[in-house]
Amino acid sequence: MAPLPAAFLTMPVAHRGLHGPRVPENSLASFRAAIAAGYAIECDIQHVADGTPIVFHDYDLSRLAGSEAFVADISLEDLAECRLSRTDETIPTLQDMLREVAGRAPLLIEIKDQDGRLGDNIGDLQDRVAETLGGYDGPVAVMSFNPHVVARFHEIAPDIPVGLTTDAFDADEWPMLDDDSRARLAALADFDRSGASFISHAFRDLQNPAVQALKSRGVPILCWTIRSPQDEAMARATADNITFEGYAAPK
Repeated sequence: MAPLPAAFLTMPVAHRGLHGPRVPENSLASFRAAIAAGYAIECDIQHVADGTPIVFHDYDLSRLAGSEAFVADISLEDLAECRLSRTDETIPTLQDMLREVAGRAPLLIEIKDQDGRLGDNIGDLQDRVAETLGGYDGPVAVMSFNPHVVARFHEIAPDIPVGLTTDAFDADEWPMLDDDSRARLAALADFDRSGASFISHAFRDLQNPAVQALKSRGVPILCWTIRSPQDEAMARATADNITFEGYAAPK
């Protein structure tokens, strides 16, 4: 298992880049802003119709690009015509982002679940991400809510550290999951099987006994998403580092 590089524990991680007014989330502008401010970068990966990995959080384009189209159904050519949040910023491919960042900031890459139930019907997005990251020269780590995605990525790219994105998995927020699945995921039962070397956990659930047990083993604990200095102070009582947005996290 590849250990998480120290930079991910010392540099606050800008959630979807350092975004704000006229600087959309997961845009090249947000990544440039994070680099300039001295932060690490968290980003999300989906895919378009031909399987190309792109940097985008949602499953459809309505919130950020004003279209009802599903991301997985759109062509790369049509994606290039989209603009983020009424700016001139386009939706970058993973390759675009890697070329822009070029090792200047640690990259924490979350592969979005394509199964819908965090199950084993994962497709090949993680394979394409691993291929795209081949030869990238810079600190990078990959994570997912889906432990099957993490395990598969670890199998094909064992030199890149992987982690689980984790939560309390409450029924009201995860209605697509059955009770047994939510209990297993909340207990972080797949941590060792997946090959993970860290977690990024919901900060309001950091007192979860499973999180505390991993911390006692020396597993790095990241957390999401911090939106104020007050929440940061609470989170850092357990977490080794934070993913933040909406304020200037101290470095």
